[in-house]
Amino acid sequence: MAVRLRGVTKTYDSGVTALGPLDLDVARGEFISLLGPSGCGKSTALRLIAGLAAPSSGTVEVARSSAEARGTHSIGFVFQEPTLMPWANVWENVRLPLKLAHMPVADADERIGKALAQVGLSEFVQSYPRELSGGMKMRVSLARALVTDPDILLMDEPFAALDEITRFRLNNDLLALWRNLGKTVIFVTHSVFESVYLSQRVVVMTARPGRIGSEFRIDAGEPRGEEFRTSADYAGFCRTVSNALAPSYEGRVGA
Repeated sequence: MAVRLRGVTKTYDSGVTALGPLDLDVARGEFISLLGPSGCGKSTALRLIAGLAAPSSGTVEVARSSAEARGTHSIGFVFQEPTLMPWANVWENVRLPLKLAHMPVADADERIGKALAQVGLSEFVQSYPRELSGGMKMRVSLARALVTDPDILLMDEPFAALDEITRFRLNNDLLALWRNLGKTVIFVTHSVFESVYLSQRVVVMTARPGRIGSEFRIDAGEPRGEEFRTSADYAGFCRTVSNALAPSYEGRVGA
């Protein structure tokens, strides 16, 4: 098991309970999506798994990995915004986590080159964020998460701000990386269509405080591509997940 949450809650100082109680198991190498309305605790759950915040109650268990023995992190995090350093080029942006881990330059250079090749940016190492499209910036952010060779990749709506064509392309590239690298991926999204296309399992969360309302296994052939995206099976999965999600939005102003 890669991640296990038991009875996890999160209450903020304001008194708002954002999450839980939440029980969730994620197997090694699994790709799951957390789907639900705004404010249901999806991003909070990722932050708890990453150790960026502590639960108010319950336990969060993350499998230890060989990455930590190598002086890097077992978890990579891709945020909704690329959060790149505007004064640094692509190479130096990807180097950042290795620099913080005090990795020798020669070892770091090899890892950076590999990570940039994995996301298709080998020809843009000297480019600055201002020179990149939105999709390319997100690829840099993904390379920065992959450069430590984490076992677990947490992704918080990384493609939400992108146009549909770019989003489809990055969805396909992410699936190819997942198949090739064998990472555990926990992906947060508001999109039923994206969650069904990407995931082996879709976890539908309730409105705040977020709990698991339902789960769906997406039994589709691999590798997935446009044939799946335009298939009757895909439409059927989307309809089922959408029907399960609908009660989470009932009565929510501005949802």
